[in-house]
Amino acid sequence: MSPPSPCALADRRILVTGASVDSDIGRGIASELARNGARLVLAGRRVEALEATKALLPAAEQHLVAPYDLTELDGIPAWVRQIAESGGPLGGIVHSASHQGYSPLSKIGAAEFDRYFSINVGAAILLARALRQRGVAAPGASIVYIGSVAGLRGQKGRTLYAASKAALVAVTRSVALELADLGIRANCVAPAIVKGAQAKKHFSMLSAEQNAALAAAHPLGIGMPGDVAHAVSFLLSDAARWITGTVLPVDGGFMAQ
Repeated sequence: MSPPSPCALADRRILVTGASVDSDIGRGIASELARNGARLVLAGRRVEALEATKALLPAAEQHLVAPYDLTELDGIPAWVRQIAESGGPLGGIVHSASHQGYSPLSKIGAAEFDRYFSINVGAAILLARALRQRGVAAPGASIVYIGSVAGLRGQKGRTLYAASKAALVAVTRSVALELADLGIRANCVAPAIVKGAQAKKHFSMLSAEQNAALAAAHPLGIGMPGDVAHAVSFLLSDAARWITGTVLPVDGGFMAQ
């Protein structure tokens, strides 16, 4: 009998934030991890949207829904600890929840700072802190953050979003160093735009010329949520056991130009 693939996630318990059914990437990640054998804890604000994602997963009865408002930063460690105590330690966390939108300089104020940085950066840090608690992380655990190419290059009209995703790069590298003594890895996947309902809304606001330019900026074309999910699954698995503190663009060549 051959040994299991190091890419397998069989019976690994993984918390996925931003897993609502209307999140193209979050839903795609949940589907991929479940197909690879993981037992998921789906997190987001709306129970009904999480239940809808759960219903789409193979062996749906093996997965749980754990609604939480990630802007309640101080409560994150206790919430994660309760998840571990009630169902067993976590083999991984995927932080896919994100505040997105456009923030031209003329519209930026203190409230906007809080909205972007609370979930995109603050929650990322507190989730990592939660893994340091006794009994929360299983051996070989890993945390994967969903960043963006906007955080690597910047985007016009998205200053706060890009800044928060750039901060997430620093969080990833710092957290990787702080968790290494526990054998916990931390990495970040930085997608470009992928097809789905959210991208369709974005495309609808652009002219034909702008849409053509956007497509041309991705030499391999516009990606799919599954492309991001495959990268996340790899980084969570034992196949990536010697990878930590890295940022992986999944972008169809966008960053190569």
